[in-house]
Amino acid sequence: MNRMSGETALGLAWIIALVASLAVLFIGEVLGQTPCVLCWFQRAFMFPLAIILGLGLWWRDGRVGRYGIALALGGGAVALWHIGLYVGLVPERIQPCTATGPSCTDDNQLVLGIPIPLMALAAFALIGALSALSLKDTRT
Repeated sequence: MNRMSGETALGLAWIIALVASLAVLFIGEVLGQTPCVLCWFQRAFMFPLAIILGLGLWWRDGRVGRYGIALALGGGAVALWHIGLYVGLVPERIQPCTATGPSCTDDNQLVLGIPIPLMALAAFALIGALSALSLKDTRT
């Protein structure tokens, strides 16, 4: 079985970040679903991932994966917190969403029956793993 090259891993990480960024823009801007506070925090990590990984590919910077790992860990932590809140592991009294804004835990957090925070966590985990794989191939 052939090993995945660093550039391939980085390309896949970038595609995931780009698709995730475009998906949340579609949900928010086209479907009109206002993101909750935790979704905004997740976006703060996902949007730069698409830009930084894309530029790393463009410039053939094999070390850009380290920034992908850092951003994926931060975004994954927020997504994990969001999932904990969504499933009830985090007490409702420390919910970051305001009473007048969108809820972090209601059915608006579902797309095709899957919670948005779970999809975000999966995206961040894949991006982080692929970014780490891209570094294994670097010799400098």
